[in-house]
Amino acid sequence: MTSSEQSPEEIATAKREVLAELEALEDPKILAVNQKHGDTHAVNLTKLRAIAKRLKAQPDLARALWEEESAAAKLLAILISRPRNYSQDELDAMLRSAGTPKVHDWLINYLVLKSPHREALREMWFADPDPVVASAGWALTSDRVVKRPEGIDQSGLLDQIESEMQQAPERLQWAMNTCLAQIGITNPQLRERARGIGVRLEVLKDYPTSPGCTSPFAPLWIDEMVRRANAG
Repeated sequence: MTSSEQSPEEIATAKREVLAELEALEDPKILAVNQKHGDTHAVNLTKLRAIAKRLKAQPDLARALWEEESAAAKLLAILISRPRNYSQDELDAMLRSAGTPKVHDWLINYLVLKSPHREALREMWFADPDPVVASAGWALTSDRVVKRPEGIDQSGLLDQIESEMQQAPERLQWAMNTCLAQIGITNPQLRERARGIGVRLEVLKDYPTSPGCTSPFAPLWIDEMVRRANAG
């Protein structure tokens, strides 16, 4: 019997079993580390992915798991979903109930970016009054800048970044900064302007960066990625 043929009772049983498995994997040390970044899951992500690999795609079970408050359940729901499983309205509702940064990011990267509704959602979310929702619109816009820049007013984006990014809430600020850096990296005509905006605004200038990692400070990020491209 396929997942689409499972009865509500079978889905409920599978959900209880999966939630019990996730609970058994909870580790207070993992939770403590994740809470520093605003996340609330306490399950090792490698082990979570192993469960998803075993379960494979199960859209009905995924929807049932998404209803849980547990971030680990939501992350697993994303992993056993497929982008085509969800309508535009469903993805919009899921984003607004994602809760934690990790769930938000996985939802965008694993489902929305691969969905046929991604452009409609980008346009819907970009100017949303909720800064967390708007950050998703900016994330999708950054993807457009890199992969399909035609039709994107990058000069207009820089105008908005220059006037709004410094005062934006953290997650929206981070998404706008990513867009700033991607414009500078991929658009030689706007590179110096993008770099100059980063220098003036100093957003993430002092962000701690591990050795060997690229700084999220836009001017340094732009310079490093351009250097790598030229070296290659």
